[in-house]
Amino acid sequence: MKKHLTAIIFALAIVVSVAILGNSIVNRNKKSGTVDVTGLGEQNFTSDLVVWEGNFSRESFEIKDAYTDLEKDRKAVTSYLVEKGIPQEQIIFKAVNTNPQYQQNYNNNGNYMGQTFLGYQLNQSIQIESNDVDKVEQISREITELLLQGVKFYSQSPRYYYTKLESLKIEMISKATEDARLRAERIAQNSGSKLGKLISANMGIFQITGQNSTEDYSWGGTFNTSSKEKTASITMRLSYSVK
Repeated sequence: MKKHLTAIIFALAIVVSVAILGNSIVNRNKKSGTVDVTGLGEQNFTSDLVVWEGNFSRESFEIKDAYTDLEKDRKAVTSYLVEKGIPQEQIIFKAVNTNPQYQQNYNNNGNYMGQTFLGYQLNQSIQIESNDVDKVEQISREITELLLQGVKFYSQSPRYYYTKLESLKIEMISKATEDARLRAERIAQNSGSKLGKLISANMGIFQITGQNSTEDYSWGGTFNTSSKEKTASITMRLSYSVK
């Protein structure tokens, strides 16, 4: 009896093993796998916010005289900008910086002989933030006209920004995702498969570069502020199942 029972169990084990092996062969021959694709979304846009800074300075042996001259320059700068169409509330003056000036003295042998006080240099910076990009851009180029009034004004290059950046990012993500999906569909069709479900989606770094520039992308993201005309781009890496 025991021999018959053992034989039956052994036979059942063989049947189960064959069934499992057969199922493995079938599954191995089925079309399965994934396809990984990267899509790109790009958009050109024009900056709608400009930040411009400059500074002016005065020197005098007496700090009081230097401050009086600097105050005159401050009024001249304000009048100039208001006449050019900049609202006075957009003109932000920073705190005055005071720098004592010294001359280092050496004898004919090159030995240090102390220093001589020459007076004070007072410096004040100005900042304008405006949505009237073209106007501020033009003023930043023309403000050297103040030199004719005796104002030592130094203009910095404007910085350009975009206030609708979050909406732009969403639009770029949508474009990049659609581009990646179309690529995946073509790959699946060319291989005689069908595109399945989306398995994963990974967003790349948002990049903003100047239009027609030679700027390189950065691992941390490029954020151009020197160009008024910019190009935004982002990549999306998608993984789909195929069947």
